[in-house]
Amino acid sequence: MKISIFGMGYVGVVSAACLSSDGHVVIGVDPNQSKVELVNSGKAPIVEKDLADLLHLSVQAGRLSATSDSEAAVRESDLSFICVGTPSQSNGSLDLTYVRRVCEQIGAAIREKQGFHIVVVRSTMLPGSMRGVVIPLLEEASGMIAGEGFGVCINPEFLREGTAIADYRHPPKTVIGELDFTSGDRLAELYKDIDGPLVRTDLATAEMVKYTDNIWHAVKVCFANEIGNLCKSTGIDGHAVMGIFTRDSKLNLSSAYLKPGFAFGGSCLPKDIRAIVHKARSLDLELPLIGHVLASNQKQIERGLNMIMEKGNKKVSVLGFSFKAGTDDLRESPLVEVIERLIGKGYDLRLYDRNVNLAKLVGANRDYILNAIPHISQLMVDSLEEALQHGETIVVGNGDSAFRQVLDMTGEHQVVIDLVRINDNCPEVSGYDGICW
Repeated sequence: MKISIFGMGYVGVVSAACLSSDGHVVIGVDPNQSKVELVNSGKAPIVEKDLADLLHLSVQAGRLSATSDSEAAVRESDLSFICVGTPSQSNGSLDLTYVRRVCEQIGAAIREKQGFHIVVVRSTMLPGSMRGVVIPLLEEASGMIAGEGFGVCINPEFLREGTAIADYRHPPKTVIGELDFTSGDRLAELYKDIDGPLVRTDLATAEMVKYTDNIWHAVKVCFANEIGNLCKSTGIDGHAVMGIFTRDSKLNLSSAYLKPGFAFGGSCLPKDIRAIVHKARSLDLELPLIGHVLASNQKQIERGLNMIMEKGNKKVSVLGFSFKAGTDDLRESPLVEVIERLIGKGYDLRLYDRNVNLAKLVGANRDYILNAIPHISQLMVDSLEEALQHGETIVVGNGDSAFRQVLDMTGEHQVVIDLVRINDNCPEVSGYDGICW
């Protein structure tokens, strides 16, 4: 394929080196003449393992060159990558000046070109930037409609400095956000021999994936540091603790607990967080991340409560109110807090949970209901059908499989608020609202 890459910074030059070494003809584009000269002489404008050798070989083979002439680069290529910087402004917002400028240049060149040209953004931009900035600028400058006159994709990079070449060859995933299938198919051809899963999705999802990755990495660093600081303050080797922690790939280093939904509860997580935060305070140690976990969890409870109240219906049925499906444990269930607050605001409630049957409860759970929340037991009904008959707003509170057909069992006058994503493929229909989707 013939490819032009706009921006010979870190991402651009690494992409140019790897693509040209794969046999594609690559034209690097940059207004900085010194970068252009370095690339044309087969030298790397940045320090990165194995980069200089790849550049030298590709330039020698005639597969890689660089220029400042954007129009010529687009004219002589089939696909253009945008790899320019998106630095922070003083208020934290992104500066898309370079992206805007390159879109105008590429769009103007497409206007004068014959054939279907594909524009692929690798620069990191906030969700909505493709449809709000990139596509309008390309359409205005080219006089064409995106997806018809030219193709558009976003292809976020997951390269780490120091291992960028290896990361390109063996990525954890390759993500293509596509406006049109034709462009997605063409871009996917570039990665057909890449070792790693290929994911094709919509533009906004692909934009958000990059931020999700980076924020998660930052959270992991801060979490490990806070655990390490607490360990040191108590005479424990933090590396030993985290070494054991990371051996658990079933729960700790996995997709477990990483599906958006409602707040956590139960007899362990809230209690243990409070204990650790209290211990840290006794040691005059600040844990900003861990110390705010319960506050974040409380915000999710507030979000769920507000969703219910905003529907404007006084008759509410809650399906599943133990802290998770498959248990009868109501201790620190976030749904119990929601129920109690709705009762206090005068809502007419019915509650159904096949695992929370007062006649079967014994020990701590029985005592908790009878002594701590006796008013809730009076609102419990014996069947799903009875609960559905009552509610104008139906709240799915946990992932019990019995609730998967709820949408088929409700009428037009009812709305369903789903706090757990009871089905993987949630319908986009009126009367259905998910808390995080």
